[in-house]
Amino acid sequence: MSTRVVIIGGGPGGYEAALVAAGDGASVTLIERQGLGGNAVLTDVVPSKTIIATAEWRSIASRAPQLGIRDADGSDSAEFDEHLVDMAAVNARVGRLVRKQSGDIAARLEAAGVRVIDAQARLVSPTTVEAAGETLEADAILIATGARPRVLPDAAPDGVRILTWTQLYSLADVPEHLIVVGSGVTGAEFAGAYRLLGAEVTLVSSGERVLSKEDPEAAQVVQDVFASGGMTVLGGARAQSVVNTGAGVQVRLADGRVVEGSHCLMAVGSVPNTQELGLEAAGVAVDERGYILVDRVSRTSARGVYAAGDCTGVLPLASVAATQGRIAMAHALGDAVQPLDLGLVASNVFTTPEIASVGATEAQLVERGIFYEVSRLDLARNPRAKMLGIDTGFVKIFGHTVTGQILGAVIVGSRASEHIYPLSLAVSQHLTVDQVASAFTVYPSLSGTTSEVARRLHGMRDPRGR
Repeated sequence: MSTRVVIIGGGPGGYEAALVAAGDGASVTLIERQGLGGNAVLTDVVPSKTIIATAEWRSIASRAPQLGIRDADGSDSAEFDEHLVDMAAVNARVGRLVRKQSGDIAARLEAAGVRVIDAQARLVSPTTVEAAGETLEADAILIATGARPRVLPDAAPDGVRILTWTQLYSLADVPEHLIVVGSGVTGAEFAGAYRLLGAEVTLVSSGERVLSKEDPEAAQVVQDVFASGGMTVLGGARAQSVVNTGAGVQVRLADGRVVEGSHCLMAVGSVPNTQELGLEAAGVAVDERGYILVDRVSRTSARGVYAAGDCTGVLPLASVAATQGRIAMAHALGDAVQPLDLGLVASNVFTTPEIASVGATEAQLVERGIFYEVSRLDLARNPRAKMLGIDTGFVKIFGHTVTGQILGAVIVGSRASEHIYPLSLAVSQHLTVDQVASAFTVYPSLSGTTSEVARRLHGMRDPRGR
């Protein structure tokens, strides 16, 4: 008899786990109440990055005059930044891509023999799940129910003018003046995108700079770009309340100031979807914020019950959720397991320019007392960047002064998310700066800067003589 696996949640953690389990011969049932793909596909990653892609096109188009592209009348003042944005058409495209991606996931699961139930699930015990009036016995259970936007009591979203990031895709027009509360990844991405789409944008940041968890130099580049692009960034400001006035919104700050706009996006974090799941009955422990406690192979406190993704609070990335789900199934089915190592995670902020990073941050290296050197070069000196009209961004690598091993890296620039991969390989495979520098790059290419940055760390020596 094959191993019976029940998965609650059809996001990256859930559907990737289902495919792994089915591939290993398990009998798999996946229960999802809102649609396959979870928040990552339905309301978060896929739709938000689709809007960001449209905004990025406008940024690229604004460089056209310096590349020799003129208006039809031959003038230099092509005003590419005045292209009109049809928000209804943009959102319709978002809807099509979401449905296509969700449908592709459904097709993969069906081809793999995974049974999908459209329902709310509840654990009865560590081996029993109830859904749609059916009782399912399981040898292994995975919980991957994700998270939802955090809501402040005095800034409750109404879906009209006060919005969470899941509600932006119903806007008929580009907001006249969008106030974004929260300058983390979500807030910064949407603030940058809607400014490029033509909205006036005010970004309310509780810290003095945006993206406080990113490399400080990288975050400063993005903040400078925001400012030069006409965005207003209110640093050291905390929103106390938001009111829909009918004609717009009023955001009251803790210091008494009031900011007025047409719409407000609340991007103040997430809370886990762990209520009404029967976790207590199954013996699954959660922390004080409601996140499910897991170890590095995704085990919960209940034997045979695993958890993956945003409901665990480990790291809110789709790639981490998928990895947690795959690790959980490998462990449950007795396959070889490589525990989750957050030090190897590559991440990206989809602002313009993007910030991609992998491995240890400089702050972490200092805190750990690790001997390292930094090599950094601006992309503006790269020949390919010159051809493309790119004059913002840099590549930075942290190398160990004794072994030469690449400990971490940061790339700021166009498509940084694509260019971080070789450095992600370097960190995960413990490559040295010399090994990365010795690999061929295409000339001219943006990746040539990565090679040159690594080359500059050749022959590192610990300045303290150790």
